[in-house]
Amino acid sequence: MAEKKSGIDQALIRDLANILNETDLTEIEVEQDDLRIRVSRAGTPQYVQAPIAAPGYAAPAAAAASAVAAPAAAPSRNPANVVNAPMVGTVYMAPAPGARPFIEVGATVKEGQTLIIIEAMKTMNQIPSPKSGKVTEILVDDGHPVEYGQALVVIE
Repeated sequence: MAEKKSGIDQALIRDLANILNETDLTEIEVEQDDLRIRVSRAGTPQYVQAPIAAPGYAAPAAAAASAVAAPAAAPSRNPANVVNAPMVGTVYMAPAPGARPFIEVGATVKEGQTLIIIEAMKTMNQIPSPKSGKVTEILVDDGHPVEYGQALVVIE
């Protein structure tokens, strides 16, 4: 009965929690009309009406600020040479466990060649090289989560 009064879709919350478990994400947020739902592993789900300012809702801004600060720590990288993650997921360096990695530092790659795989929502997404060149840095570790826009590989 309380579910109808609050207008909160409990099935949606369960689905979001399942997505967190399946993708190893720490937080997910959905906004629809005037309802914003954020589910986080760090705490309990938070429900915030969009017009109301939530005092404890500064965590995403802090995360964005730290994400902005990280690239500034490596000013020697030319942004045109950095391949960024096109999605959130788990990165895999090889086509199968125990197989040889797609790339290594010092390897020459061709445009369109698979650099890594990002698993998102149980789908394996091959990430192609946007240009030909030499791999000078690999900035992620096999089996670790990556965020959207995170630097993955440097190709010069």
